Amino acid sequence: MAMGKKRRGDQEPLWVSGSELPRSSGHPFYERLNGLLESGGFDEFAESECARFYAERLGRPSLPPGMYFRLLLLGYFEGLDSERGIAWRAQDSLSIRRFLGLGVTESSPDHSTISRTRRLIDVETHGKVFSWVLGLLSESGLVSGKTVGVDATTLEANAALRSIVRRDTGEDYEEFVRGLAEVSGVATPTRAELARFDRKRKKQLSNAEWENPHDPDAQVTKMKDGRMHLAYKAEQAVDLECGTILGVTLHGGAKGDTESLERPFAHQFETGGMRRLHLRGCHNALKRVYIHACAFNLGLLMRTLVGVGTPRSLQGRPAAVLNASAGSSTALWERFSHLLRRILAQWRENRPPFQLRAA
Repeated sequence: MAMGKKRRGDQEPLWVSGSELPRSSGHPFYERLNGLLESGGFDEFAESECARFYAERLGRPSLPPGMYFRLLLLGYFEGLDSERGIAWRAQDSLSIRRFLGLGVTESSPDHSTISRTRRLIDVETHGKVFSWVLGLLSESGLVSGKTVGVDATTLEANAALRSIVRRDTGEDYEEFVRGLAEVSGVATPTRAELARFDRKRKKQLSNAEWENPHDPDAQVTKMKDGRMHLAYKAEQAVDLECGTILGVTLHGGAKGDTESLERPFAHQFETGGMRRLHLRGCHNALKRVYIHACAFNLGLLMRTLVGVGTPRSLQGRPAAVLNASAGSSTALWERFSHLLRRILAQWRENRPPFQLRAA
């Protein structure tokens, strides 16, 4: 092919209509997902459930509940692990702005507005949104409930081991080791002497004795890669016949694990971008886990309806694939109806005349 060259001297038009703006390959996916949510009355449901968290009088400009939950759904579909990343992606992408219901000239919400809305809406309401999405899948026949499996996985908490303190005295780790060294006979130990003493002694970090003051709910546990870290443990129940997530919960990282059922976890926390948490507190992390599970279930429903479960599945495919699959059922019915009308018309022309027989 010939080399393209930069245009010089051509001035872009001053006014461009929104329909002429370029669209990404993920735009048809979000358009169908929006149609799925709107057909079930998602925005009306979210506004009715969240009305008690908003002031009756007009105050600071707020984030509509439907837009807030769509922003958290983006965390799964785009593989974003932080609210800053979600806000930046919403500002940068035209297809996502259309999914959120933002005009071309409107400003997208920043991360502080998203986090403030998250703190405003309680965990129970996030659970109700999860139940609403589960009802949507049940209506589509994606919930059988005959065989259910339960599994758990660890999520890295937004807290560091170097910041832990004793629950009884409030001492940090260095102060605690220094006290042990002085008791053992090492007077005024240096940093190097403390490190040498700590390496030689037999130690074990107990969650009953240590906590992180910034995130007391996180617990010391061994991660999947063998590292010791402060973490949470996400647990979920999955319909083994359909793959639908039926329930989720969150515990401290030291809770016991059950038998494996790993595929939904891989979608949610590896490709979905939430293996590392950027939130503190079990209630805040559980809110994200609820909506992440909603996004997984919606992706399962989209995969059943149109063949793709995430916008990234459209990479390398023509953007018209999803639109074609969306209209395939309608086109097939129209062709069948047309053929049936032709058969009936031909039968009426060639049928024998109706005659009455004598008794």
